[in-house]
Amino acid sequence: MIPSVLPTYNRAPLTFVKGEGSWLIEEDGRRFLDLAAGIAVNALGHAHPALVAALTEQAGQLWHTSNLYHIPQQQRLADKLVENTFADTAFFTNSGTEACELAVKMARKYWHEKGQHERVDIIAFEGSFHGRSSAGIAAAGSEKMTNGFGPLLPGFTHLPFGDHEAVAAAISDTTAAILLEPVQGEGGIRPLPDACLKGLRDLCDEHGILLILDEVQCGMGRTGKLFAHEWAGVDPDIMMVAKGIGGGFPLGAVLATEAAAVGMTAGTHGSTYGGNPLACAVGCAVMDHVADAEFLSEVNRKAGLLRQKLEGLVAAHPDVFDSVRGSGLMLGLKCRAVNGDVVAAGYDALIATVPAADNVVRLLPALTITDDEIAEAVARLETAASRLER
Repeated sequence: MIPSVLPTYNRAPLTFVKGEGSWLIEEDGRRFLDLAAGIAVNALGHAHPALVAALTEQAGQLWHTSNLYHIPQQQRLADKLVENTFADTAFFTNSGTEACELAVKMARKYWHEKGQHERVDIIAFEGSFHGRSSAGIAAAGSEKMTNGFGPLLPGFTHLPFGDHEAVAAAISDTTAAILLEPVQGEGGIRPLPDACLKGLRDLCDEHGILLILDEVQCGMGRTGKLFAHEWAGVDPDIMMVAKGIGGGFPLGAVLATEAAAVGMTAGTHGSTYGGNPLACAVGCAVMDHVADAEFLSEVNRKAGLLRQKLEGLVAAHPDVFDSVRGSGLMLGLKCRAVNGDVVAAGYDALIATVPAADNVVRLLPALTITDDEIAEAVARLETAASRLER
């Protein structure tokens, strides 16, 4: 008999009932150190006072009106994003999946407006993850994501991640855009080298095509810059944002230059919930913290500390771990043991992590994690590794 909740998740046998900063409390009272952060969503940890205050204040005034009307909170958040990024404009969604849908539509509409209706193809990369909508799974293209869901949305070419020559050869008169994550998350914490991202920007400029970045997981301070592409010193034309932007409240966005958004006029796209007062009030509070230079400097310092300790962990347990990879507080432990076993052993050691492809365990702590919590996290991972070895 099918359960009342559709059984599409392989859930861990845990039920968390409360969160405090970097800690999760199970219903039996056990305290877990949270290095999952809701899969990079809880950027400021659980129950951050500023987010609680913003949500509570707005909840007492106005939750939702729809986009039939002006929304002051939405305007404030859009202004903050435009002020702090490459973008000239923003459209708000409820998730990264919805952001992907609009990014694809926007790129194709751009060329339609130019009268080049044949330019609909988008180059994407193996190992990517862009959500689970029709456009998202077509963009990722993996058998795991697409099996049984055909016919797929056409117009996507999939190339090896980081193969510049393959990209250059694949660009044709029907190419509209290149789409990629600067750091692949689900794909196993695989950062694209800065030189490669610069090279893709140059290719796009050379051929006049659009560069779309998916920073749903690697954005919002996760790598120590507000957005990961800033490390390479390049700007996209369109960017997908979600996860950390709401700090746990469902919120996403597509950011774009004025030129890239030229075709998106009244009636071309919409969302009933997208950018409502409640979500955007929280998003503004998140931006006030995450866009701050001192905050990002602290993320970088803590990232260095965590990575240093993880390198020691890998050296001490060579049968369990192979290496550390990633950027900022978006780190991965490449495992020699089965990554699912490492995650399960972590639960026994009261620490939450996230599995990924390529036999990697993702470490995505709150950006507010303390030095003492970093030390405790590595100690608990040490306990988990020792149990696996035994």
